[in-house]
Amino acid sequence: MDLGTAILRPDSVALIGATDNPQRPGSRPQRFLKSAGYRGRVYLVNPSKPTVQGDPAYADLAELPETPDHAFILTSAERAVDALRSCGELGVPVATILDGGFADAGSDGEDRVAALREIVATTGIRLLGPNSIGVVNLHHAMPLTANSSFAERDRAPGTTFVASQSGSMIGALASKGGVLGASFSGFVSTGSEIDLTLGEICAATLDDDNVRDYLLFVENTRGSAQLRQFALQAYERGKPVVAYKLGRSEVGAELSQTHTGALAGDDALASQFLADSAIARVQTLDGLLEAGPLLHLLPVDHRKRLSVGLLTTTGGGAAMVVDELGVHGIDVVPPSAGTRERIRAAELPGTVSRIVDLTLAGTRREVMTKAVDIMSTAPEFDLVIVAVGSSARSDPDLVLAPIIEAAATTGDGRAAIAPLIVPEAPEALSMLHSAGVAAFHSAESLADVIVAAGRRRTPRPISPAPSYAKAPPLLNELDAYQVLDQYGIPRVASTPVTSAADYDGPFDPPVVAKALAADLPHKSDLGCVVLEIGSPAELDDAIASITSRCAAAGVELDGVIVQPMLESLGEVLLGLRNDPGMGQFVVLSAGGVLTEIYRDTAIRPVPVSRDSALEMISEVKAMKALGGYRGQAAGDLNALADTIVAFSTLATSAQPLDAEINPLLVRADGVVAVDAVIRMSTP
Repeated sequence: MDLGTAILRPDSVALIGATDNPQRPGSRPQRFLKSAGYRGRVYLVNPSKPTVQGDPAYADLAELPETPDHAFILTSAERAVDALRSCGELGVPVATILDGGFADAGSDGEDRVAALREIVATTGIRLLGPNSIGVVNLHHAMPLTANSSFAERDRAPGTTFVASQSGSMIGALASKGGVLGASFSGFVSTGSEIDLTLGEICAATLDDDNVRDYLLFVENTRGSAQLRQFALQAYERGKPVVAYKLGRSEVGAELSQTHTGALAGDDALASQFLADSAIARVQTLDGLLEAGPLLHLLPVDHRKRLSVGLLTTTGGGAAMVVDELGVHGIDVVPPSAGTRERIRAAELPGTVSRIVDLTLAGTRREVMTKAVDIMSTAPEFDLVIVAVGSSARSDPDLVLAPIIEAAATTGDGRAAIAPLIVPEAPEALSMLHSAGVAAFHSAESLADVIVAAGRRRTPRPISPAPSYAKAPPLLNELDAYQVLDQYGIPRVASTPVTSAADYDGPFDPPVVAKALAADLPHKSDLGCVVLEIGSPAELDDAIASITSRCAAAGVELDGVIVQPMLESLGEVLLGLRNDPGMGQFVVLSAGGVLTEIYRDTAIRPVPVSRDSALEMISEVKAMKALGGYRGQAAGDLNALADTIVAFSTLATSAQPLDAEINPLLVRADGVVAVDAVIRMSTP
C-alpha cells in the first residue's frame, strides 16, 4: 500500500486506546468518523472494555480480523511506545500518535523518542507524530482526528490540502477558512516529525486529483530537504504552495562567529529557502487562506515586475488598495493611451486616472462587463484588481457576474483578475470562491498575497551545507587571503611585521596595522585595528598596543600585519551562512562596523548566478548610493557582481563552514577585500 493511501485513504483504521470518556480527546475520533459517515472499517482497541461508546472493542491489536491500514494511537506517551511496536510487528503501514511527552518531556521523553525511532527502523512502519492531532480527508469522509473543530459537519470538500506542524491550527484554519469562503480537500497535523515530515506527507498527495494547491503552517524548517523535494514536484505539476511560517523575530536565531549570522538568522534563510522553492510565504493568516486561486494565475518569475491595474466602483476602497500595495513597493499602473481610448469609445461612466473608477454606475451589469473586458485585455496589465463596494452586498449577482465570466477566460491573452470585496459580504465571497475566482476580503490580504507571489523563484538545485561534528578553527587573515586568491577575489596587499624596524615600507603612509590571529574575527571590537599610521614611531606604538590588547583578552597572536590605507566609495559585506537542512546562502549587506545596525541585506542560496548577483545589489538600499546617485561618483557594481559570483563559487567548491569579507571596498575601478574571516571545512 502506498503512503498516501495509508495516511489519507485507508480502508480500515484502528483506534488504540479508544475511550468512553467524552471529556478526553481520545474519544473524539470514534464519534467524528461515525458522524461523518466514514465508509471504511473502524476497529476499537481497549484492553479493559468490551464496548466503547456502544461499539464492540478488542482487547488487543492482534485480535483484529485484519491488519488495519492506519492506526491512531490515543494512549499516554508511556503506552504509545508499546502500541507502536505492536503495530510495527503486525505490519500496520502507518500509525499516528496523539500524545506529547516525548522530545518535550526531558530525559524520559528522549528515551521514548529513541525507542520510537528504533521501532520505525526495524519494522518499517511509518510514524506520524507524536503530538499529532490527526488527519482529515473530506473527499473520503475521514476525520481521523482529535481536533474538536471537526465535530462540525457539512464541510464541503475542496481542492486545498492543509499541512500544519501545529495541531490546533488545522481546526483554526478550517473554521476561519470557512468564513472566508475557502474549501479544503484534507488536513494533516505533522506534530514532532520523528519520522514522517510535512514535505513527505504532502508529496504523497501530489498525484491526487482532489488536490490542486497546498497551504502550509510552518513552525520550523525541520525536514527542509523533503520540503524542497515536494515543492519542486508540486511546481512541476502546476500545484502552487503557500506557507505561513512562525519565527520572524530574532529570538532564538542561531548566530555564527561572523556578522553574517546576525544578518541572516534562521528566519531570513527560511524566507529565501521558501522563495527559491517557489513557495509563497505570506505574513497573514487571511492571506494564507485566500492565496491559492491567485497563485494559480500568477507566474513564478522573479525577474518580471508585476503590472497591476485597478478597476473600481468605490473610490475609497480603491485608494486603500493603492496605499496598501504602495507600502510594499508595488505601483498601480495607469491605463495606457490605447486603453484610455477604448474606455472613451465604450462611453464608460466615471473617471480615469491611475485607477478606473466607474462610481455607482459600475453596479450596472452592462457597464461592468465592458469595463472588465477592456481592462483584462489591455496589454499593459498582468493583474487587474476589481474593487467592489456596497453593491457586492446588496446586488451581488449584478456586479459579480461579469467578473466571474471574465475570470473564466483568464489565460487566453487576458490579465489575471482579482476582485476585492470591500464591505462585509459573505454571500459575494461565496459566489466568487464557488466559481474558482481569486477573491479577497481585505486590501491587506490581497497585497500580502501579491507580494508573496512575486517573491517566488523558479526552483533549481541548491548546494547542501557541510556538516561536521567538530568545527575546525578559523583561518587567520593572511591564510584567508590565500583562499580568496584561489577564486580570483581581489584583496588588499598585506605584509607581516613584528616592529617598525622590520617594515621595509612597501606602502606609502598612511598605513593600517591589524592583529593577525585565527580566533579574532572582530578585531576592531578589541581595538586591534589602528588606522592612519604615518611614521615608524606610530607603527611601533600601534604594534605595542595591539600586542597588549590581545594579551589582555587572552587572544593568541600570530603577529601584526600592515596594509595600505585605501579609499573607496563605499563598503559592503559578503558572507556565507550555512544551514544543515536548508543549504548554503550568500549574504550581501552594507559593510563596516555598523553593518548589524543597518541590517540592509540581500540573501540568495548558492550557487549565485550573475543575474542573481545583480538582483542582490539592487535589493540593498545602500547600493543605490554606489550607483551614481544624484551625480555622485559611481562604484564599479559590475565588479561587485563578479565578486559575488566568485564568492559563491568558493562556497560550492571549498565548502567553508564560515566565510565573510567585511569590508569589501567598492571603488570606481573595482572592488577589494580588506578583511576576511574563513573557517574551512575539514571533515
